[in-house]
Amino acid sequence: MSRNELPNDLLDLDSDEFRRRGRDVMEWITNYLESTRDYPVLSRSQPGDLSEALPPSGPETPVAWEELLRDLDEKIIPAMTHWNHPRFFAYFANTGSAAGILGAALATALNSNGMLWRTSPAATELETRVTRWLAEWLGLGDMPFGIINDTASTSSLVALAAAREAVPAYDRQQGMRSVGVLRIYASEQAHSSVDKAAAILGMGLDAVRRIDTRADFSLDPAALQKAIDEDRAAGVTPVCIVATTGTTSTTSIDPVAEIAEIAQRESVWLHVDAAYGGAAAIVPRLRERFRGWETADSVVVNPHKWLFTPMCCSVLYSNRPAMLQEAFSLVPEYLRSDVGDDRGGLDAPVDYMNYGVQLGRPFRALTLWMVLSSYGRQVMSTLVDNHVCWVEELAALIDADPDFERLAPTPLSTVCFRYHPGVGPTEDGSSLSEVDGDPWADLNEQLMGAVNAEGTTFLSHTRLRGRLSLRLAVGNLRTTREDLHTAWEQVRGAAVRVS
Repeated sequence: MSRNELPNDLLDLDSDEFRRRGRDVMEWITNYLESTRDYPVLSRSQPGDLSEALPPSGPETPVAWEELLRDLDEKIIPAMTHWNHPRFFAYFANTGSAAGILGAALATALNSNGMLWRTSPAATELETRVTRWLAEWLGLGDMPFGIINDTASTSSLVALAAAREAVPAYDRQQGMRSVGVLRIYASEQAHSSVDKAAAILGMGLDAVRRIDTRADFSLDPAALQKAIDEDRAAGVTPVCIVATTGTTSTTSIDPVAEIAEIAQRESVWLHVDAAYGGAAAIVPRLRERFRGWETADSVVVNPHKWLFTPMCCSVLYSNRPAMLQEAFSLVPEYLRSDVGDDRGGLDAPVDYMNYGVQLGRPFRALTLWMVLSSYGRQVMSTLVDNHVCWVEELAALIDADPDFERLAPTPLSTVCFRYHPGVGPTEDGSSLSEVDGDPWADLNEQLMGAVNAEGTTFLSHTRLRGRLSLRLAVGNLRTTREDLHTAWEQVRGAAVRVS
């Protein structure tokens, strides 16, 4: 049967059926957002459960709409870990806000590709404008260029590619053959995406030199300078310094202003990973903690982490957009245009495909525009500040409890702590197993497992200087102060049960 012989209702939905199904979807989404707390935050699904519930082969004929919704409820939802849950405190929480959900739906319906200015003037110019709004809100107002990528891993990859391009000896035609050994510097707490980018760019994992941190887990500028001096003496070329404002494990904030002085003195690209923490700069009282980041060559901030924008939305800013263009611009004849890529002014048309990895570029700017416009700077600042204040309260409760201890400072909205009861481990170690020299690791793993098993709170962990640490991160729009106090009581109750 040829396509032309198919009934029209099989080619796509007619308007009436689309409206009916659209109403069903909006009703489902509304009910889900109203009842998110009723779901177990961490999926109870076992590996393979969903795979076994689905047919091994795709359907030969269309599946009824009602059956699809039933399978969504009965098969897919039980296998979901609910990142929208108000007590999702693991990793870095995010939020599918109502404004963001609606913006994403509109962007999907428009289905544009913003690779060139002419392929979607609205997508291009809205991206230019909305990234500038956000830059101003964060105190990055002088950053001349912003581009929306999917995640911080991509944004950091793009930044490091530009840093490599900025090395005088580097030739894009010859690639890594044109230079010797290159070095990237990042603290021992920096995200693994730095290593991944080095591997992808052909520098190798050995190109990343991890720098010692100070007592507060922030990068030690003296150790950084020493490492650069040693590498130059050995004939190694420094290419980039990565400073992190809000590290993944502890949310420590590197001293960017001091690092920027080193980068400028050494003529090395400075990239600031503010994927999580950068959102806090929207709060006036917290902005000083980011001092110096406005002078960086590139900065990444993820609105999908703590600015209530659905996945995926990562904004890369740069003071040197020409280097991004040199690293990524590759224009075949069929993509040539007489409009775009004129960097003559802030509002000049730009072909965003020339400043990153992606050619196909969805209309992410529409979602971000919808979120920023729906909340406004003042409301968004208050929401972020509340999270920081509530975590400060939780940190004080932990400090006041003799059976718990904090393992790192709490500069933002994440606290690292462990259960450390005064009785101490048994002499023969029968009840507590040592893991990497940490006699409390097993007990804290049991405690975390007990909390997560209750289904209403989800914690994660990290390891800090050999010690296993529980980790509670706040960033969800619907989280309340009471949620944190409830979670703390759950932790204390679980501690009694596992002791």
